[in-house]
Amino acid sequence: MSAIADAKAAMEAQIGQEVGVSNWITVDQAMIDQFAENTHDDQWIHVDPERAAKETPFGGTIAHGFLTLSLASRFAYDCFDMAPGQVMGINYGFNKLRFLNPVKAGVRVRGRFTMSAVTQRNDTDLLRETQLTVEIEGSDTPALVADWLGLSVFAKDA
Repeated sequence: MSAIADAKAAMEAQIGQEVGVSNWITVDQAMIDQFAENTHDDQWIHVDPERAAKETPFGGTIAHGFLTLSLASRFAYDCFDMAPGQVMGINYGFNKLRFLNPVKAGVRVRGRFTMSAVTQRNDTDLLRETQLTVEIEGSDTPALVADWLGLSVFAKDA
């Protein structure tokens, strides 16, 4: 069997199963401020702790939804290794994404992945769909859930 066929068979065997849980990451005010600066999104609910404490139901600032989503790449690094013969992995987008709960400054989050589907697109590419849940430590409601697509690219002769 080829490397891509082996990888496809391994992924298919995981469909419906949890395939990884990342390490926790603390989302602190410095991270939120840096994200605001980099994205030019300096809305006060993210960058003004005093005002956010007074004028929001959150008790302080919250992370940008896209900051929380951007941590998905780090979570994936914690959970997925390259398969034999794989030369790269590429973010292919999302089929569905919902922000369910704000991430307050100072909390920890982590990613939890469940394999949903795998499709061989051609001789070198496997399209993997995983359900990503970003959990907030101490909360029953996750920050977000998403159906994430990743392209696993294999060497032509793998």
